[in-house]
Amino acid sequence: MKHTEPQKVIIVEGKSDKNKIAPIISEPIEIICTNGTVSTEKIENIVDEFGLEYKDVYIFADADEAGEKLRKQFQRELPNATHIYIDKVYRQVETTPEYHLALQLLSKNIEVHPIYLEKHKHD
Repeated sequence: MKHTEPQKVIIVEGKSDKNKIAPIISEPIEIICTNGTVSTEKIENIVDEFGLEYKDVYIFADADEAGEKLRKQFQRELPNATHIYIDKVYRQVETTPEYHLALQLLSKNIEVHPIYLEKHKHD
């Protein structure tokens, strides 16, 4: 494995989620989109393709039924994955204020750009 390859991986549901959180993060991290509902086979393929059993994996899913289902599916394959939650009032990662996303990421030791911790400038 290359030393430049990110050792942290965040799994999100869709591309809009990835586009929302990517600019907030200030460290090398790989963001993988599942693109919605996934089968056990697809999860196994993602785990194998990205070598997830050897990385720090974070699941950042929406606060809805589909997001909970995705969490449970990944929990079976990656029981050591860390789950990042948004407040249920926002429901979706893509509609969550950047300030709240930055706080949630930081709480899991993921480095964020300090500007996103200034609530009044982005939300």
